[in-house]
Amino acid sequence: MKTWAAAHLDELQALIAVQDHGSFAAAGRALTRHSTVVSKRVAGLEARLGVRLIERTTRMVRITDAGRRLAEEARNGLAIISEAEARASSDATEVSGHLRLAVPATFGRMWIAPALPSFLHAFPKLSVEIDFAEHYVDLVGQGYDAALRIGQLADSSIVARRLLDHRRVLCAAPEYLERFGVPRAPVDLERHACLEFTRLASFPAWRLSNAEGSETVVVRGRMRSNDGAALLEAAKAGIGIIGAGEWLTAGAVAEGDLCRVLPTWTLDSDGGIYLVRPSARFETAAFTAFSHWVTAIFTAGVPWLAAPAS
Repeated sequence: MKTWAAAHLDELQALIAVQDHGSFAAAGRALTRHSTVVSKRVAGLEARLGVRLIERTTRMVRITDAGRRLAEEARNGLAIISEAEARASSDATEVSGHLRLAVPATFGRMWIAPALPSFLHAFPKLSVEIDFAEHYVDLVGQGYDAALRIGQLADSSIVARRLLDHRRVLCAAPEYLERFGVPRAPVDLERHACLEFTRLASFPAWRLSNAEGSETVVVRGRMRSNDGAALLEAAKAGIGIIGAGEWLTAGAVAEGDLCRVLPTWTLDSDGGIYLVRPSARFETAAFTAFSHWVTAIFTAGVPWLAAPAS
């Protein structure tokens, strides 16, 4: 059986980092090494294999086809090794290791971050890295163990567990409704100021549905944003009508800052809140522990309907 020197593994990791980050400098930062060290490791790999892996110019580096194939195959090989280690450690009686998570930024700050210390207290030998981002992350390519996702899922490379349904509702401040009137039908929204969430799948149209059918209206307003929390504040200040998840609006409704608008209708309601993980990965003990914990949060009762968010 062929034996591997540690330097060979370092060379492969350097190549993968260059592919992921596009330059020796960025790869060096990711690996906490100087860019010249990364360059020398790639050069050593090229000399050992006798093939050009990186094209270098004074302005840029470009990975060759051979380099791209080797990087991907090496990445898969390293993943297999990591899975073998995870499979072995999963038999441990105490959960340990590191768990890297991605959660939607506003949702995560409101409903995951406040409860996360209880998870860490329960598993003192487990460390967690949690990234808050509104965009969908590449679980495999960016090295995440799991993520929470809201809406519809189209990625076949993940394993998903639906935690609960996700409903988007319409709300406005009482002052806004007193000033501009209460919409009685979806078509009335075309004459109102609506707060536009640019990450909505149907943007700038709102697809509304109820027990009798569905209608689509194109809305306009004085403010649009990719951040739900910013739109919520604008809605509470009377700037317009917001269409957002109940997890975001329920606290403001409970406190009287917002009122439901067209309460029998929901907006883009065919989604859910999911816990997902890469399908190619073995389910580690750390992931299993987090899965049980986060599932318990939502199965014990929808938190945003149990009490207003602070």
